[in-house]
Amino acid sequence: MIVIDTASPTPPYEQLRAQLARQIQDRSLAVGTRLPTIRRLAGDLGLAINTVARAYRELEEAGLIETRGRAGSFVSAAGEQARERARRAARDYAEVVTSVGIDPTEAIRIVKAALGHAPAP
Repeated sequence: MIVIDTASPTPPYEQLRAQLARQIQDRSLAVGTRLPTIRRLAGDLGLAINTVARAYRELEEAGLIETRGRAGSFVSAAGEQARERARRAARDYAEVVTSVGIDPTEAIRIVKAALGHAPAP
């Protein structure tokens, strides 16, 4: 379910883009799921057509959805490919950390710092 907060300082297209991206990433919207047409979603949410079109365009640029002309827009498999790439990188990182003797707790702190969640150790 998409909810647009009209009182939010975040523009409606960004609220829509972020919510759809989150649903794709957490797999609430599975690969291959057909999204509502821009016109229909705009009507359902009370948004301008261009607002929804911008959100869809940004999702497509990020590789999260693909538009197949008149057939519509669908959740792309690229999100799964990105997740697999992250898994491979994590395995590689774990091998490096183990080979240089860094404690797993320290390794996690390093990752959190790299993601911007904590100060660097």
